[in-house]
Amino acid sequence: MTGFLAGLCVAVLPLLAAGFWLGRRTARPDRQGGLGTPVEHATFQTLHTASLAAPPLRAGLTEETARKSARRLRTLLGTDALCLTDPQQVLVWDGVGGHHRGEIMERLAGPLETGRGEAFRLSCESPDCPVRWAVVTPLTVDDRVHGALVACAPRESAVLVRAAGEVARWVSVQLELADLDRSRTRLIEAEIKVLRAQISPHFIFNSLAVIASFVRTDPERARELLLEFADFTRYSFRRHGDFTTLADELHAIDQYLALVRARFGDRLSVTLQIAPEVLPVALPFLCLQPLVENAVKHGLEGKADACHIQITAQDAGAEALVVIEDDGVGMDPRELHRILAGEIGPSGGIGLSNVDDRLRQVYGDDHGLVMETAVGAGMKITARVPKYWPGVHSAARPATGV
Repeated sequence: MTGFLAGLCVAVLPLLAAGFWLGRRTARPDRQGGLGTPVEHATFQTLHTASLAAPPLRAGLTEETARKSARRLRTLLGTDALCLTDPQQVLVWDGVGGHHRGEIMERLAGPLETGRGEAFRLSCESPDCPVRWAVVTPLTVDDRVHGALVACAPRESAVLVRAAGEVARWVSVQLELADLDRSRTRLIEAEIKVLRAQISPHFIFNSLAVIASFVRTDPERARELLLEFADFTRYSFRRHGDFTTLADELHAIDQYLALVRARFGDRLSVTLQIAPEVLPVALPFLCLQPLVENAVKHGLEGKADACHIQITAQDAGAEALVVIEDDGVGMDPRELHRILAGEIGPSGGIGLSNVDDRLRQVYGDDHGLVMETAVGAGMKITARVPKYWPGVHSAARPATGV
């Protein structure tokens, strides 16, 4: 979060300076649309233009994202032409003088190698060509040059050199944020793989052992359990999408509990209270099943009598409130804190820290798990899932019920 705020400051301050500069150039005594002074109006226009250019760049530097952002960037600089390049080619040319593409790429070798900007005169035999100078500023992320921003103008200008440098720095911040987004996605995917590795070995062994025990005594029961096992493992190891629906996650939980009940019999009872209106809510894949598995583990182990687990999903306005509660042995809150801090391995609490981390990464720190427990008092885990969140879209199959 500190790095993000620093990047935001680097991004906004140059734009404010550019807005002041544009305001001084375009200052007129009249009011502009009720926005205050001409300088304030220019600052607003600059920030608004930058906000429109930012989203494409947050997806990285490609031909498509360059095309979508180039005109906004040229508006920021007020130049006759602007192009964005990667190290090999011009990705987009916006404005006049497109015939200078080849010359620009020939002159990029030095700036791309050194990471330092350069201004040079363009050679052109066309007397009608309005661009005669080019300012090249490399786009760098973590000391790696990703490409260049090139501004073209009729004449040499020290102001344009400085302004192009500030805009290029802002573009580089957007590309750095795009790298962070990709890193976060890779981290989430890696954590899902780790979570599958934590859940599957002992669960698969126990489930197959239970199914085998019914093969001779109750073949039909064995067949039903085998189908539940196949559906659950297919869901757990699916490879499409980081998100699912609450309906599908609960359906997988129901299949998991069918296999657990076959193993523990009357020792385990489960109550579900699900509000139908929250079933379509999208949420991170495999973020509830580990919580139920944790309730089974800590509800039954170390307890001689039966265990009851209650799962509720309620409509809470803009959020779905999911609560998983057991009346098992519970644990020392200090031990739970160590589990969430990663100081205790997965055997201490199946998937708890993994799920907590993923919820925080997707929705922010205020949407982490809320856990209440004490020795001998069971455990209550609450998850608040926003009904709508930018970038959270389910790629799951149609809901099949709970």
